[in-house]
Amino acid sequence: MDDQNKNLILATALSFAVILTWFVLFPPPETAAPDPNAPEIVQQDTAGDTAAVPMAAPSDGAAATTVDPAAEQSAADAPRIQIQTPRLSGSISLAGGRIDDLALSDYRVTVEPGSETVHMLRPVGSDQPYYALFGWAPGSGLSVDDVPGANTLWQVEGNSTLTPEAPVTLTWQSPAGLEFRRTIAVDEDYMFTVSQQVENTSGGTATLAPYGVLARHGEPQDLKNFFVLHEGVVGMSDGELSEVDYDDIADYAVNASEGARAEVTQVSENGWIGFTDHYWMSTLVPTPGSAFKSVIKYDDRRDIYQTEAVHPTISLAPGATAEVSTQLFAGAKEWDTIRGYEKAGVDRFDDSIDWGWFFFLTKPIFAVLHWLNALIGNMGWSIILLTFLIKALLFPLAYKSYVSMAKMKELQPQMEKIKEKAGDDRQKLQQEMMTLYKKEKVNPASGCLPILMQIPIFFSLYKVIFVTLELRHAPWIGWIRDLSAPDPSSILNLFGLLPFAPPDPNSFLAILSLGILPILLGISMWLQQKLNPAPTDKTQAMIFAWMPWVFMFMLGTFASGLVLYWIANNTITFTQQYLIMRSQGYKPDVFGNILSSFKKKPKPDEK
Repeated sequence: MDDQNKNLILATALSFAVILTWFVLFPPPETAAPDPNAPEIVQQDTAGDTAAVPMAAPSDGAAATTVDPAAEQSAADAPRIQIQTPRLSGSISLAGGRIDDLALSDYRVTVEPGSETVHMLRPVGSDQPYYALFGWAPGSGLSVDDVPGANTLWQVEGNSTLTPEAPVTLTWQSPAGLEFRRTIAVDEDYMFTVSQQVENTSGGTATLAPYGVLARHGEPQDLKNFFVLHEGVVGMSDGELSEVDYDDIADYAVNASEGARAEVTQVSENGWIGFTDHYWMSTLVPTPGSAFKSVIKYDDRRDIYQTEAVHPTISLAPGATAEVSTQLFAGAKEWDTIRGYEKAGVDRFDDSIDWGWFFFLTKPIFAVLHWLNALIGNMGWSIILLTFLIKALLFPLAYKSYVSMAKMKELQPQMEKIKEKAGDDRQKLQQEMMTLYKKEKVNPASGCLPILMQIPIFFSLYKVIFVTLELRHAPWIGWIRDLSAPDPSSILNLFGLLPFAPPDPNSFLAILSLGILPILLGISMWLQQKLNPAPTDKTQAMIFAWMPWVFMFMLGTFASGLVLYWIANNTITFTQQYLIMRSQGYKPDVFGNILSSFKKKPKPDEK
């Protein structure tokens, strides 16, 4: 076996081993299909909604409170303010002024016509409550009854429907002589602005601290728990990104005796904190340039996860007024939209998208893909064109590699003579080979470089296709209606010709239910091998023979966009290699190599 083939086998086996190990150890998660006949699940918060209020000491700008369960039931029946924007619908409860009912008008749960709109925030009493609320924590001289809390019943002043053109204002009079006002505005996309104002009409000084809270009851039902994707808390603290999984939040041991575990980070200038799902996110964004405490908290008594932005304590003299504004992003993680907020002052908001370890590749790859999609209007064709651009970028390296491969083929007779002359003397064989390579200016390792370069590019593109919202439900042609999902066609029912459905995508049989794209992938890899005759070494020949079909089954359940990229990459690589090797005087006998692979191998006694 010559050195060039050894290196090629090594590089190919390495890439195969990495992808196979990843696929086996971190398989795509199985998501149970919802039972349409199942009864509706309603969570009861029998102990009251104390998790919606910061529990730190007053010096941290927060205080512990208790809530009467009867008050919580009353809050569920409180009046509501409607939210009407081009991209959002829902309502705000006057109990606590909670933003707890929010649907994303542009997004559906599935690609099927008439599918339910994605519902992001839900009130207490519904399945898996998830909401945002704002308030003031009492300092010295004030009790929890003197400041608005989780169940305070606000009054509407003026407009009773929130639109981008018309903010709403809530008012509440404190028994201690403090007048609170809250103005809620929303833009055309997903950003709310909550301005909290307090006026001290009492005769003494009041000490209190404004805060914003995001609360989630339990882990999300559709949690992926997939290695390549972060879901949980995401935050930025003075330029430092933090990502905390739900499993890790419960490990915080502050205030454990009270049932609440928390981690507190002091942010001096710029930051934000919230929860991120696969495609959606809610985030508290204090005014850029202002200090605040970023808090991650878990209440194990009620299984409630919580993030908080707690502003510094304010000392308010009689007759004085104070106002603090906090933004709330609640919506889809659209790259363009998030970058727009980043340009408007939200520090590194772009990093709320999980770009991963290869961010230096995933970010530019997605930026180019997004630009191509804006130009073409179809993500599938954009992936194919992106493949052409990547191959063009790597062409100098590929050209050098394929030229080296062609020269290696020309040197084959001389290499065979050296092997015969050296016999069993391995050291002499290596010396003679290196002398020949140096004389003919051939680098046997150069054939591995294009394959090795494909590994980080493949992982980065997989990350882009799996993580970014823009690939979700993006169609290509015909039966490919979602490039972020596996090919829905199946060879088991002859691609829809037979009258039965293929196996469920989450079942083990889905591996055998090959679609059209995975089959084309296997064929493209097999044809690429036929540029060269089969290796004479039996082990090497067996590995090469099985590899296309192993990859075909292994990648059959991967996203269609990734399989499409690999098919395009193999096709371009085949064309490049064929033309370059012919230009160097070596004419690959593709048809002959294909025929030889079907010839019956002679038995040992027939030789």
